[in-house]
Amino acid sequence: MSQTLQLPLDVTAIQKLLPHRYPFLLVDRVVEFEAHKRVLCRKNVSCNEPFFNGHFPGHPVMPGVLVIEALAQAGGILTQLSHGGVADGRLFYLVKIDNAKFSRMVTPGDCLELEVTLKRTIRNMAIYTGIARVDGEQVACADIVCAEVKE
Repeated sequence: MSQTLQLPLDVTAIQKLLPHRYPFLLVDRVVEFEAHKRVLCRKNVSCNEPFFNGHFPGHPVMPGVLVIEALAQAGGILTQLSHGGVADGRLFYLVKIDNAKFSRMVTPGDCLELEVTLKRTIRNMAIYTGIARVDGEQVACADIVCAEVKE
């Protein structure tokens, strides 16, 4: 990525930062970024998402664990962008989730906003606080720990 970051970042730029691919890439756009502090990303929830086939037929709801995964992916984007946007074989794995709360269901047509703040780093681990919102209303939140593994 270039030294000057042009926001918003689209899915093509995001794929340079994260190893995830369809159907498991859960971030569509990066709209705000402050290095080593916070990121705001978006996920447009479509009725065509594969998980809606079974969760739940006739009453589609995005699984809460995938909302948390989307927050973790946004945290990965925050870390990668903070380090110049170059992956260099660095992978981050979700290792812990604390204080997860779900306030509202996420359904097709929602635009999921993923705000992630870096609380601190310890050696090869990053601790994030994530809040997911739809239309400004909180739908989920969690504290997330990810660990870096070099290939």
